[in-house]
Amino acid sequence: MKLKYSNIFEAIMDNAEEAADMEFRADLMLVLRDFFREQRASQAQIGQMLGIPQPRVSELMTGKVDKFSSDKLIGFCAKVGIRFKPATVPAAKGRSWRVKCGVSVAEAV
Repeated sequence: MKLKYSNIFEAIMDNAEEAADMEFRADLMLVLRDFFREQRASQAQIGQMLGIPQPRVSELMTGKVDKFSSDKLIGFCAKVGIRFKPATVPAAKGRSWRVKCGVSVAEAV
């Protein structure tokens, strides 16, 4: 028997909702990590931008998904000007409706 999962969290979590939340948080952390790497920001600079101490920056940058809620990560994104805009896409003939997510990056507030 071959097990098939679309992401690692489905394999390790007890239910689909928890797995989806962990995958979403991991995706947000990757966005933030890539943003800060592109900016060539030090952990001290990241801490200043986000208003968190260096140990928390280290947890963020090393992917400690269990340490941050989705709300907190969305707030971090907002602080650096990353905005998410989910929207529905009408169903095409023979297809079901879909959800798309637009992303914009503005100057940090």
